[in-house]
Amino acid sequence: MSSYAETKYRAVTAFQRRLNAVVRRLPVQTLLETTGRVSGLPRRTPVGGRRVGDSFWLVSEFGERAQYIRNIRADPRVRVRIRGRWHAGTAHLLPDDDPVARLRGLPRLNSLAVRAMGVGAGLLTVRVDLER
Repeated sequence: MSSYAETKYRAVTAFQRRLNAVVRRLPVQTLLETTGRVSGLPRRTPVGGRRVGDSFWLVSEFGERAQYIRNIRADPRVRVRIRGRWHAGTAHLLPDDDPVARLRGLPRLNSLAVRAMGVGAGLLTVRVDLER
């Protein structure tokens, strides 16, 4: 990773840590709940994405470096809060999917934020298959 990308990553993650502490409390915010790979505790991350049928799609702006992605690698069982309701599911990391094309089908404001804050080649598509 270039020094610019590393600096951007550090700045954005510091900003997001503070912002997410507030945003995750909003009842309408979509949250992804993973299990901490070290602590075993639930970790809730505000995300933007879209439910399509029995799947929820999102794009991680820091790909493999995102903590929730690392947690999914350790345990793909997750929950997603959509419009105030929790849904259990299994997350799948899709490195062969085109995340830029995927962003075109996701909520516009979130997609703009992912593009602005993310580091180009680091984008990663995630599909969560929701249980019925």
